[in-house]
Amino acid sequence: MTETGTSTHTIGLRSPGLEPEAIECVVVVPTFRRPDHLIATLRSILGQETARSFAVIVVENEAEQREGLAAAGPFFETGEAQGLCIVAHERGNCCAYNAGWETALSVFPRFRYLLSIDDDELADIGWMENMCSAAEALGADIVGGPQVPVFDNPAHARWADHPVFSPPHQRTGRVEALYSSGNLLLTRQVLMAMGPPFLDLRFNFMGGGDSDFLSRARKKGFVLAWCAEGQVHETIPPRRLESDWIRSRSLRNGVISTLVERGYRADSPWGRMRVTGKSLALLAASPLRATARLVTKRWPASAIYPVYVAAGRVLAEFGYVNEQYRQPEKN
Repeated sequence: MTETGTSTHTIGLRSPGLEPEAIECVVVVPTFRRPDHLIATLRSILGQETARSFAVIVVENEAEQREGLAAAGPFFETGEAQGLCIVAHERGNCCAYNAGWETALSVFPRFRYLLSIDDDELADIGWMENMCSAAEALGADIVGGPQVPVFDNPAHARWADHPVFSPPHQRTGRVEALYSSGNLLLTRQVLMAMGPPFLDLRFNFMGGGDSDFLSRARKKGFVLAWCAEGQVHETIPPRRLESDWIRSRSLRNGVISTLVERGYRADSPWGRMRVTGKSLALLAASPLRATARLVTKRWPASAIYPVYVAAGRVLAEFGYVNEQYRQPEKN
């Protein structure tokens, strides 16, 4: 296997007969130590019902063992999948996405849409078409879609309503904010305007680089939208229902909220003070918000969420960083 690329990533595999100029959509799939699920993710992408020409970029983020590259390789070597497998040299969520998005720009000169999906997700059969059609119908530059949680145990279905797992929007239409790259469409114009590196490496092991990127894109004037029909299904391992994981994720969401808002208001008068004031106000109000959620939801695990988020926002003011992805075995 001959590898070419840049200092941040190399191209490990390229499907035979690939015609980059003919590709309308590029699907980027970062992967880290989930070879079996990656195969299922790829099959869900290759089974899309769409007339649009598309290519797939698998981004291997385990540069040593490369289990994802080995699992995806046969799809590209046989031509079943059109596209590339690349290896991101530096580990981390932001490094993987940056490598994939940069490769899309450099290899596919005429693509219109880039779609991102994680290696623990399965795309609905109409996912790609629904996301692209929503961008066109709504005049949107960026489109997000639901990451529907899937639990091994049917008894855990209630967790789909927890704020950690529930989608930020319910209906298709233009929105003011999006948060996740796990189910996302970007136009080529967005990537060209934002330029590499797209995701800030401060968020590499914490998550939130996508939220920060989307916030900055909105500030530049790009139109955001939500496509309720563009669903992917995310496999939720039992570990993510344990109380310490939920608490850690909730605190992390608060930290990210402060950091993203701080960046958004960086050029505003008294921006830093406004962010701090909002954090303190949310902390003061969080017991009342938690009580209200307890009355309506009758579920303590959901009710405590506003308290954790508010606490995370305030902790961020003192430099607290929750790098949940630093130890993948605990995530």
